[in-house]
Amino acid sequence: MNEGVLIGAGSSAGRSHDRVTCMNISATRLREGAIGVGYEGQEIGPFVEALARRGVTRLVDVRLTPISRKRGFSKTALGQALAEVGIVYDHRRELGNLKANRAGFAGTEAELAQAKSRYAELLDSAEGQASLNELGRLAASERIAVLCFEADQRRCHRDVVLGEIARRLPRA
Repeated sequence: MNEGVLIGAGSSAGRSHDRVTCMNISATRLREGAIGVGYEGQEIGPFVEALARRGVTRLVDVRLTPISRKRGFSKTALGQALAEVGIVYDHRRELGNLKANRAGFAGTEAELAQAKSRYAELLDSAEGQASLNELGRLAASERIAVLCFEADQRRCHRDVVLGEIARRLPRA
């Protein structure tokens, strides 16, 4: 395994993040309580071990449908693997990105900006706002990891979710 830390550029949303790569897990540290992780190219065992080493207590799955062709990353199997190391699995369907909006995240910079904007509009629902408010409260008291498939967080809707969580965290 390749362990290390890489400090690099901030997010496309204009928020200040440090990019961290640890045990091949791509993650972004917003504050002490929230990180983003993508499981693309990962194996379940090392992935869960790396989360535990980083002090994650809750994994928040923001996939609309928590199924995966990648062994170990569907809802039930992932929840069991996390429970074995004491991490809570928390699926937030209301924070999932609609299938019709996903292509924009892989498109040009203009298409990416438009996809993020459309996704941010979806978060304005009462259910989305309640979920984000709760995640902000949780991130203030425990270490949460926001999960989706995409390795490149800038190209994933979890970047928007993490920005919204950061806005809800108390200022230090």
